[in-house]
Amino acid sequence: MRDLPSGTVTFLFTDIEGSTLLLRELGEEAYITALAEHRGILREAFTRRGGVEVGTKGDEFFVVFRSAAQAVAAAAEAQEALRPGRIWVRMGLHTGEPYISEGDYVGLDVHKAARIAATGHGGQVVISAETQVLLDDDLPLLDLGQYRLKDFDEPVRLFQVGDGRFPPLRTFPTLYPGRRPPSQAGSARFPRS
Repeated sequence: MRDLPSGTVTFLFTDIEGSTLLLRELGEEAYITALAEHRGILREAFTRRGGVEVGTKGDEFFVVFRSAAQAVAAAAEAQEALRPGRIWVRMGLHTGEPYISEGDYVGLDVHKAARIAATGHGGQVVISAETQVLLDDDLPLLDLGQYRLKDFDEPVRLFQVGDGRFPPLRTFPTLYPGRRPPSQAGSARFPRS
């Protein structure tokens, strides 16, 4: 059984944006090569900053860090190394105190980190307020505001690492205090997934 960091940790999730289209465009052989290069770049940055790889699935990574600052530094370093390539990766980070059960992390903090990653775009690093408060004040962060995350009742404040320009996040800003926007509410005919 692996030795996972416990207590307050920072989760980092990654996902390649447009991976299916990229696979079609490159073809299987070239995509396999690009994917292997992408994995090598991410693993190198994450390991250098003390990250522990929890798992991978397809083109996604799930990594945990004992330090929020190290997690953000690893994400920024990996994005910089990926920048000249054809693969664009979105990353999301959240800090919390999850449970460890049967050699794996369990808890809402894990789900929140994954949902935060899903809001971003290729090349973007999005972090929670819980991660932001643990960082140095001189780190360039952009306050993106409060957003709703799927399956979470309370809005979360999100920040972007760096000053890059990206489309709006892939979720709803908190424009509907106290209730979900109509498109997230679901219905008897079209239940939420």
